Amino acid sequence: MTYQDLQMDWLKCFVAVVNAGSLSAAAPEVHRSQSAVSMQLKKLESALGCQLLMRGPRQNQLTPDGQKLLGYARRMLDLHAEAQAAFHGKELTGRIRLGVPDDYAAKYLTPVLKRFAPNFASVEIELSCEQSTSLIPRIESGDLDLALVSREHPNQGTLLFHEPMVWVGSPQFEVWRRDPLPIAVYESESLAKRSAINSLALQGRRYKVVYNSSSLSGQLAAVESGLAVAVLTQCSVPSHLEILGGEQALGPLEPMAVSLYRSRASKDSAAVGSLYELLLKTLRTAAIAVPHQDVNDTLIDPT
Repeated sequence: MTYQDLQMDWLKCFVAVVNAGSLSAAAPEVHRSQSAVSMQLKKLESALGCQLLMRGPRQNQLTPDGQKLLGYARRMLDLHAEAQAAFHGKELTGRIRLGVPDDYAAKYLTPVLKRFAPNFASVEIELSCEQSTSLIPRIESGDLDLALVSREHPNQGTLLFHEPMVWVGSPQFEVWRRDPLPIAVYESESLAKRSAINSLALQGRRYKVVYNSSSLSGQLAAVESGLAVAVLTQCSVPSHLEILGGEQALGPLEPMAVSLYRSRASKDSAAVGSLYELLLKTLRTAAIAVPHQDVNDTLIDPT
């Protein structure tokens, strides 16, 4: 049986739509009209003999066949870009000082770095894992080039998505039954700490801070040992701990606005710019966005 070759333009449009979430958002990324992007997708689906996307009024979702193709498409495009760079591109060099909180590193940063590193082997990445309240001043002072942060103010980077915050406890100890409620918290300026205390105050529930730690591992240790319950990002909760809520008389929490923050001092660095664009395109597709997101905000980059 003879199969139709897959064209790079089709794959570029397909990946762009997946990254951007819609045909209209993807069109500028590939320098085509929305109708042209739609036509390229139809050609790709025709060549493969299957539907790749379930089209909606605002969002496109991958079908099982679309999910299967996505990995291949990205690898083919990465290899194509690598081949072009080998013959026509100038090799990127330099150092990128990158910051990220512990709880975002594995879930969001690692997959992006796996895509970046093979194509830019001569770029050195210096990684700092700290809380957002520590990373933000370092970006503003130019001590870091890029950071993935939970922001407090709209001018702190480009909004990517909202990360749900959850109460977490150990089913082995059921600490949530105690009065006052023992809680583990991050440092005093932490947004997670403020969210936890605000939620308890609105409920009128008594609490006592029994454990302080600036690291995710410290928070998990407090929960696992039965010292306290904690407020964590949903992406960082291990499977052996329990997400708590109304059944445990614990109220809802405000999600974290996760943004990509770039220092002004790095604006002339091609290496930083390449990683910035990859992070921006990849993480805007995070599938955990909640209704609090302001769509217009994602289009503004004050840096």
